[in-house]
Parts: sequence; structure tokens; C-alpha cells
Amino acid sequence: MLTKDLLRVSRAGGGYHLQFADASAERLAARVLGVYQGHVGESRETLETALANVEREADDFKLVRGLAKLVEREATFETQASVDPVRARRRVFEAAADIGVVTEAERERTLARAADHFGTDAAALADALYADRDSRQILTDVDSRWGPAVLRTQYNLSLAQTALFDATEVRVRSSDPKALVSAVKRLRLMYEIRRTEAGREVVVTGPDTLFSNTRRYGTRFARLLRTVATADEWELTATIDDRGTEQELTLSDADISVPGVEPVTEVSYDSSVEADFAGRFGALDLDWDLIREPEPLAAGEHVVIPDFAFEWRPGADTGVRETGRGERSDGTDGDAPFRIFFEIMGFWTPEYVEKKLARLDALEAVEMLVAVDESLGVGEEIEATGTRAIPYSGTVRVKDVRDALRPYEERLVRESAAVIPDELRPDAPVVSLADLAAEYGVSEDALDEVVFPDHECVGRTLVAPTVLDELAEQIEPGMAYETATDRLSSHGIADDSAALARLGYRVAWEGLGEGTIQLRE
Repeated sequence: MLTKDLLRVSRAGGGYHLQFADASAERLAARVLGVYQGHVGESRETLETALANVEREADDFKLVRGLAKLVEREATFETQASVDPVRARRRVFEAAADIGVVTEAERERTLARAADHFGTDAAALADALYADRDSRQILTDVDSRWGPAVLRTQYNLSLAQTALFDATEVRVRSSDPKALVSAVKRLRLMYEIRRTEAGREVVVTGPDTLFSNTRRYGTRFARLLRTVATADEWELTATIDDRGTEQELTLSDADISVPGVEPVTEVSYDSSVEADFAGRFGALDLDWDLIREPEPLAAGEHVVIPDFAFEWRPGADTGVRETGRGERSDGTDGDAPFRIFFEIMGFWTPEYVEKKLARLDALEAVEMLVAVDESLGVGEEIEATGTRAIPYSGTVRVKDVRDALRPYEERLVRESAAVIPDELRPDAPVVSLADLAAEYGVSEDALDEVVFPDHECVGRTLVAPTVLDELAEQIEPGMAYETATDRLSSHGIADDSAALARLGYRVAWEGLGEGTIQLRE
């Protein structure tokens, strides 16, 4: 992206047309590159003088400056001085205070005294005094990735990004809508999907609509264009706030392309609030999977894609997962497990919040939770749509979300318990309740009221009486704790404490991990 003063736009006929650099500009691009490469080892001031000469000879000085701005990002400038400029200034000013500098001779005497301190001469010290100023810094390297043609391509992309910084709204159609929507989501841009006669289009709120965080949002917005432009076919129409009047800017794959794509996936958790919540929730080891970017939801004529979905998977190895939209967690096309969708409201405008509320109200037969920043002050409006609002400030509290999920858990446990027989007779002589629950696809809590006629519940493990009888003969007082646990383990019993207690023993600990089996009193 360029600075706004370098924007080149034609308003002929009341329109808004960007002045892209055509192929004839590649000669100018080559010259700018040559100026940089030819001034390695020289000061920035000298380089800028040379660039000014190019500007005077070019048809448009903004084009020269725009090309130079891009090349400068690949250039390295360094402060080169025999003495650190800050230390040099401090010593010179101290010497000047003693001498009282008024005349040139007194200045030379001051420099000489300060130079003695650094073991150098007055001339070298004078050169070092302001060597850290931008104009005095030395161009040490130009590691440009671009030749003239690619530099022109990059310029056109940057020019479009600069113009879109003033956009209030952008409407995009793409031959790769999945990549487009994925990028919008990852960049945390405000958006909606509309159905039109020409097909679906993604409508993104522009940076100029925001009241705050404009630069941060605008930078992300600019990155979106790079993703849009990588599709084979695309068309973008933007409403631009041009000096207080609305103008329409249209771009397509015929206008710009991308010289080397920056991977949008770098912004996988662009929102620290979102990343922080996912990390803490995933560590809880609950019966819920946290799924990023779940399937889109129909909301009247529009589509809503929440940030997350909680998927009920009792007994499974749960955590934070990414899945393709419309697919089950196991990758099949069958019915998905029960899901609750979760939205964290980030960037906002009053209009965007109003649209969000309308979309939430239009959702049908969908369970939705919304974490809403308290500063938005729309918790009551969200609750009015039938959606549970979870207020937060700074970070989303996992406990609040856990509390919001708990009623669903209780209902799911009741429903799963209803399909479990009142009486179960597992084939295995030893089986944990966790494994049995996983076998039936229910929570462990769903087994609380089930009767097991052929087993005894020892801790959280079902054990056949014959196994308990064998263990009673194999374990005896005075036995080492390690030997006893080996014999329990050979029968598949991991809950040592509960099993030993059932057999009438306790452990007399003698040290860390060492103990002796003794009868309970």
C-alpha cells in the first residue's frame, strides 16, 4: 500500500478511475531500480537528489515516488560513524558548556577537546555528530525481489490497495469464493454474503466506515485484495468516500494481479481475543470439540458464518479443530453431531451491529452463542433475538462460556441416557465407564442410572466379581505397592486407589512412589 498522497486517480466525467501503470512504465521502473542500486554506499540525501532528477524528467512525479516507495522497502540504510552520534553529541555539549562557544575558533576547540575523549580528531567527530539523521544515513544494500515488470505489477496492486483504504463498502464476486470467504474470516473483516441475480457476492465493510482501529482494519483490508486478485476471475466494486462524496470504483482481474502472494493463513488467529479463548478452551478436555470456521448458516436471504462451533462428542479425543464447511468432523457426509455456533464480535459499527442482530434474528433452528464486548452495549438486543449473549471485556472468560454450554450438556445427557437400556451386561470382565460411554456415544454421566448386574463399579471401572476374587488371592498385606499395581494392571484396572480400597487395603507410603500394602483399619 502506498501513502495517500501518492494516489493517482482520474475523476474525468465525474468518475473515479485509478491511473494504473501500463507496460510503458517499465522503463521508468527500471530507472528507479537503477538509481537505488547505483547509490549503494551513498547517503539518503544524495539518493533523494538523484530521484528528484528522475521526477523532473518523468510525466508524473507521483508514479516515480510510488515506485521508489516500493523499492525503498527492500533497501537497507545504516548509520555509519566512527563514534556513536548520541555519545558524540553529549560529550560535545558538555565541552561547549565549559568553553562557552561563540566563535568558530571556540567551536573547533570544543570539537578537539571532545574528540580527544574518543581518541579521534575533530573532523571525524564533526561527521559523527548527526550521522544518525535520516538524510545522513547510508544506503548499504538494495535486495529487491522485483525486476521492472514485477515492480510495475506490485505498484498497480499497491495503488488499488491505497484507494480501497477509503472504501465504505466492497462487493466481490470470485471464481474461488471459498478462498475469498476464508480470507475474509481469517482477516476478521466485517462482511455478509448476499444472493443476487448474478450469483452470490461477498460484501465487506470498508475501513472508511469504522470509527476506530481504522489503520489496523485497513491493513487487513488491503491484504484481502491480494487474495481476491489470485483468483482466475474476479470482479470488485467499491464505494469510495472521495472527499466527502461517494464514488464507485470497479476492478477486475484485467486490472491487477499479484506478484508473489502473501499467505493469508498467517493471520489464522488474527484476533487475540479469539486465539486466547481457543487456547484456553482447548485445554479443558471437555466433551466439546471447538471447531473453527464451521459451515455457513442460512439467515433469510443472507448467509452467516460464525467464528466457531462447539460440537458435542462425549468420550472422544476433543480439542480445537479446523474442518471444511459442510463436512462432519470425521470427514464423511453424514449427519453432523450436535453443534452450538459461537460468534465473537470484534470490529464493529452501529450499522454492522444492526445487521448482525438482523442476521441472528433470521437464523432458524440454530443454537447460537455470541460473546459481545461490553462496550458495544447490545447484550439485551442480542438476547432479544433468542441468542445467548456472553458479555466480555478484554478476554472471553471460559467459565462464562462453560456456564452457557452447561444447559445443553444436561439436555444431551438426558437424551442420551434415555436411549441407554436400564440394565447393561458388558462382555469384558473389566471395562471403564469412559470406554463404555464412548462405545455408546454418550457422556459418562448418562450411565449414572444404569444397572450392571454382572459387574461391580469400582471407582470409575466396572469389574466382574471373579476378577475381584482373583485379585483378593494375588494381593496380600506387606506386598510392595509396585507389585500390587502390576497385578491390578494385568487385569486392566488403572484406578489403583479405588481397587485397593475395595479389596480392604491401604498404602503405607515410604517415599515418593514407594509403599507397602496394609490392611485398612
